[in-house]
Amino acid sequence: MITDFWRRKKVLVTGHTGFKGSWLSLWLQKLGASVCGLALQPNTVPSLFELANVAEGMESHIGDIRDYSVVEKLLSTFNPNIIIHMAAQPLVRYSYDNPVETYATNVMGTVNLLDAARKCTDLKAFVNVTTDKCYENKEWIWGYRENEAVGGYDPYSNSKGCSELVTNAYRDSFYQHLEKGLASARAGNVIGGGDWAQDRLIADIMRSITAGEKVCIRNPKAIRPWQHVLEPLSGYLQLAEKLFCDPSGYSQAWNFGPYPHEAANVEHIVKTLFSFWDGANKGWELEENKRNPHEANFLKLDISKALGELAWQPKLSLDETLQWVVAWYQGWQANENMQDFTLQQINQYERM
Repeated sequence: MITDFWRRKKVLVTGHTGFKGSWLSLWLQKLGASVCGLALQPNTVPSLFELANVAEGMESHIGDIRDYSVVEKLLSTFNPNIIIHMAAQPLVRYSYDNPVETYATNVMGTVNLLDAARKCTDLKAFVNVTTDKCYENKEWIWGYRENEAVGGYDPYSNSKGCSELVTNAYRDSFYQHLEKGLASARAGNVIGGGDWAQDRLIADIMRSITAGEKVCIRNPKAIRPWQHVLEPLSGYLQLAEKLFCDPSGYSQAWNFGPYPHEAANVEHIVKTLFSFWDGANKGWELEENKRNPHEANFLKLDISKALGELAWQPKLSLDETLQWVVAWYQGWQANENMQDFTLQQINQYERM
């Protein structure tokens, strides 16, 4: 990543009040970018956005990407150079209960942003962040490549597949003719300090540890491409730089995940986290609800394209990732300044 590139760049981050958005917004502020955010209010208490005082170093707007007039007004006023779109309904199980909201946010919200952004005269690069779950999951043992079919079983995964198709249509119909870079980024299961979302493994584990209770697990043998939040964020930043300088060369889909051998099942994550947190091991138990909605059992990403064409690579092993996660939550428990602590982990990552 070219640090000086970001200085004084006008960057719009959607979803800046969320877990990933807060980490990215702090990182961009550190790099000297002029950051503007559009998102709903944080939906967890506590939230990283508030704990780390993310808003103090940026222009923060609370608004809904489903409202085209809100999106259009902000983009015409801010006129960004780069957009990193992360605002989403990001949870699989929530999407079963709220499918209309999920599609409205993840599909039409993306349409609204893409349509308003094509009118921005200073825009050079747009990165639409989707998910590894956008692929049509065949439960096979090898990683999905960017040219595999998108689909998705559940409303969340399917809506992200739809977002990929929308991105393709806007790229072919508008962005390539405007010489604006438009790419999608598909990340694995992102973990890190400051995540308190419901039905996310690390957040559930940390709530159980701090309450001194057993961790309740739905599918202990499910395998996922776990990665620290800074890994895909570094990929988004490198991709945005490439898009800015060479729109036609990098306006594609890109996977960002761990090396294949780092993928692990849920039970391994739980036991390893326990081993890194002294006195935390209360064990785990299987969730009694036998009517859980469908979730994929096996999911890996092939990151060969990003390794070869972006010169991006993961820096943290799975054990290091989990150690960083534990350190962050222990820092929070100790009432440390979490903006400083988060920035320290960003600094440590940059030095690797």
